[in-house]
Amino acid sequence: MESTTNTGYETPTHLSPVEHINRIQVMDLLRGFAIIGILFMNIEWFNRPINDLLSFDLKLTGLDWAASWLVKVFIEGKFYRIFSLLFGMGFAVMLLKAQAANKPFGAWFSRRMLVLFILGICHLIFLWNGDILHDYAVGGMLLLGVVFLLRTKRFAKRNHPNTYLKIALWIMALPLFIAIAVSLFFGITRTHQIMTQDWREQTTVIEQSEVQLNSIKEQAKRHALSAPELDTSTPIEENSKTEQQEPNYEDLTPEEKIAHQIESRVDHKLEMEQKHNAETEAFTQSKYAVATQFRIKQAMFSLKITPVMAIFICLPLFLIGYWLVASERITKPESHQNFFNILCWGGLIIGVIVNISGTYIVLHPATQGAIELEVIGEILQYYGQLILSLGYLALMVKLSQKRQFLKYFSWLSPLGKMALTNYITHSIILTSIFYGYAGGMFGQIARAEQMLIVVAIIFGQVLFSKLWLNYFKFGPLEWIWRSLTYLTWQPLRRSKV
Repeated sequence: MESTTNTGYETPTHLSPVEHINRIQVMDLLRGFAIIGILFMNIEWFNRPINDLLSFDLKLTGLDWAASWLVKVFIEGKFYRIFSLLFGMGFAVMLLKAQAANKPFGAWFSRRMLVLFILGICHLIFLWNGDILHDYAVGGMLLLGVVFLLRTKRFAKRNHPNTYLKIALWIMALPLFIAIAVSLFFGITRTHQIMTQDWREQTTVIEQSEVQLNSIKEQAKRHALSAPELDTSTPIEENSKTEQQEPNYEDLTPEEKIAHQIESRVDHKLEMEQKHNAETEAFTQSKYAVATQFRIKQAMFSLKITPVMAIFICLPLFLIGYWLVASERITKPESHQNFFNILCWGGLIIGVIVNISGTYIVLHPATQGAIELEVIGEILQYYGQLILSLGYLALMVKLSQKRQFLKYFSWLSPLGKMALTNYITHSIILTSIFYGYAGGMFGQIARAEQMLIVVAIIFGQVLFSKLWLNYFKFGPLEWIWRSLTYLTWQPLRRSKV
């Protein structure tokens, strides 16, 4: 059966939110740390179309290039992973608390995830189309499913904290196994001559497609100048070629294959540019309704990929977070110094090296003409992000045991206690700055200048969070979330001493 480990709080007699005196301090510090990194990452996607998500703006120079490059190496993909690990930790704390009270936990945790999902959808539609809360909610239900599965008679013998870690590692290893299998296949079947020929063909495709794209854009500009008002009564010819039977690609001559690839690349580029322009137009117009209609359309796409995000991204991180609490590593770090030493220095050193290597490869122009290099770069970045996020987590755990650190960085704790409120507030502030129906600065604030905005927002939120928690037990959204979870309004005001 599941070990009822000591998580650092007293045994409760009924289910209720964790009291302030029973909270695990390092988790609040980590949440505050994570919310800062998330803001450094997310701000770019309030100023750029989110259809370009994770793509590097290659037009940047100077300080803007440096800021974007540093964010990609040290921040991108790391802090939402830390937040995901914390989600799993929070689940473990609640579950172990329920077990200590000998109370069922499935119903109230399901309500908790339902409220989070609804909140995420509202965030997705009414504020920002980059929401991840709805993915967390679905991933949380999958985590609950794993817990219930391991509590059945058939798997009772495996209901141990290490089982959660093993499941997480197997899921995380899937991309690596697939990459190795594909690499072995291509390594065996493709000789140096074939790879050289493919690289030259791909380089030709890239160069020629750029020429065609520039030509199409020039023609569009001339047409717009000569005919500013398009006659919509005459239908535009749409891909008449699609009515014809597509020839078998293998039957084409080498020259025809290259021409076909050029055409496909041009079509893809035009489609992406069309999406880019549509989002830019939606968020630069002065009407909130226009932006909301666009977000609704984007929400339909986001919901389609939610299962993939929940299973392959959120769930394994939740499982590791669960394991960290259930194995008492996060609740009794002083008893696991060697573990956190290895995780800290190994994660930081290896993570930085792997992230820098992956970034260099992905951003190098030669990668565009070599799918092999692109795959290697993406794999390095994927695992580099994970390794570095674990290094950050371990570093924070080690620092949290030092009085000097707590003396100067205790302000991270109130920021973390109100992480949900602060996360949603980021969207309110940034849409007010960038979107056309408010500040109207979409696409106009340079990347380096965005970093200054982040510092200002964090400074303001630290002050607000500390002041708020002097008078109230929870942040506003945390209070609503807890109240709906437990189906009773939780006391909000702190009792006067």
